Amino acid sequence: MVLFRHELSCGKHMLWIWSAIISGMLLICILVYPEMKQQMTDISGMFADMGAFSAAFGMDQLNFGEFIGFFCVECGNILGLGGAFFAALLGISSLAKEEKEQTAEFLLTHPIRRQNAVLQKFAAILTQILILNGVVSIVTMAGIAFIQETPDYGTLALLCFAYLFLQIEIASICFGVSAFLSKGGLGMGLGLAAVFYFLNIISNLLDKMDFLKYVTPFSYTEGTFIVTEGRIDGPYFTVGVILALAGILTAYYWYPKKDIA
Repeated sequence: MVLFRHELSCGKHMLWIWSAIISGMLLICILVYPEMKQQMTDISGMFADMGAFSAAFGMDQLNFGEFIGFFCVECGNILGLGGAFFAALLGISSLAKEEKEQTAEFLLTHPIRRQNAVLQKFAAILTQILILNGVVSIVTMAGIAFIQETPDYGTLALLCFAYLFLQIEIASICFGVSAFLSKGGLGMGLGLAAVFYFLNIISNLLDKMDFLKYVTPFSYTEGTFIVTEGRIDGPYFTVGVILALAGILTAYYWYPKKDIA
């Protein structure tokens, strides 16, 4: 597990920076909620009448006067996009950086199989994602306790789990892509996460593009469905699990066959 610990050590600064940024922004949103609570009831009705724009962001079926509705839209976008970008950066650089930074020769001459190296690297990615979400959850609970709100914690847990798996799926897909790269691909990783986000918006705007929901992991994180149904959308989540496994298996089987420059 030497490589696993090395990966955690190398990524600790980025992990704590992203954890501080995401949890800090979430905390600010939570703390301003009491000041906005009264106005949010009126804003909910206004947003519900904005047609396609409201549907695109799931604001037509949520009550902003309730904390859970406010959390879905305001905090959900922060955790969704921020977490997606963080996961994409981890996944896309994990394998490719060995060639980019010219450390592959040093790594692969050690008595460690490439398959084992892949597994240890992905384990480090997964651990960092879990730590980030652990910090975010602690800060979120502290913020909720401070403003003395009592949301439906079951629904809140479902939302947090959905965003956690969104990050795992994006990291897995980018991890699979990373096995084919040799010069890094940070722009590609961030771009992929952004494309997933906008594909979900497009699928909400246009009924004929509804099939895109099976492509983007943001489909099963929509607060509208989770709050109203009390569960994560099964079909979309199942596809997400399949895509995540495909990314991991791609890296596991391709990287050992790859010619390292």
